[in-house]
Amino acid sequence: MSDEHSADSKINTVLYKLSGEMLGGERGIGLDADELDRVASELFSVASAGIKTGVVVGGGNHFRGARNSALSVSTLRAHQMGMLFTIANAIALEQALQSQGAAAIVQSSVAVPSIVELFDGVSFTQHLDNGAIVVFAGGTGCTHFTTDTAASLRAIEMKADILLKATDVEGVYDSDPAKNSEARMYDSLSFDQVLADNLTVMDAASIALCREHQMPIRVFNGSIPGNISKAAFGSDVGTLVHF
Repeated sequence: MSDEHSADSKINTVLYKLSGEMLGGERGIGLDADELDRVASELFSVASAGIKTGVVVGGGNHFRGARNSALSVSTLRAHQMGMLFTIANAIALEQALQSQGAAAIVQSSVAVPSIVELFDGVSFTQHLDNGAIVVFAGGTGCTHFTTDTAASLRAIEMKADILLKATDVEGVYDSDPAKNSEARMYDSLSFDQVLADNLTVMDAASIALCREHQMPIRVFNGSIPGNISKAAFGSDVGTLVHF
């Protein structure tokens, strides 16, 4: 499924959303050194091409607060735990980037001053202008908001050309491909189509933000080697959601 809309071939600023499970390798649990190195290498290649690069990481490889009902943890505390795990993932990615020679720094919306910088809208732009990859942690800093919403916010604040969501599926489908072998993937679709057909792209708050601020989204399989860098270099990997 496609239409005539295509991504702008000239991309100067990108915001990646990486799920925590991606950093956990095939099992999607914990941290996989090889996968971290691969992801870092591709991000470094994007930044090395002069593209300002931000990354929002999830924490699902360690803990999914909203789904861990078996634990005797309140919903509030579960969300807070998830936010802290994103900081651990961000530090791991920062270190993988730095080990390859990339300039990288973590900024967290949750204050942990002895460990990472606190997010602020001035210093992160300075880091980007200086060629550093900024890894954003802590989600939005508020419970009950997903890291998808954080990615939408950071993309807007960065004035990114596009939000690149790396997932474990090829793109956006008209139905769940895990349940329907006849599911068809869209090459591109509009925000109006996403809302009208209730398609799974990001959560509703994220979609609303991106739609309001005319922030295109590309959803692609980040587990396939090369796709992370291809998405920033104008390749038509996955599905483009446009306004």
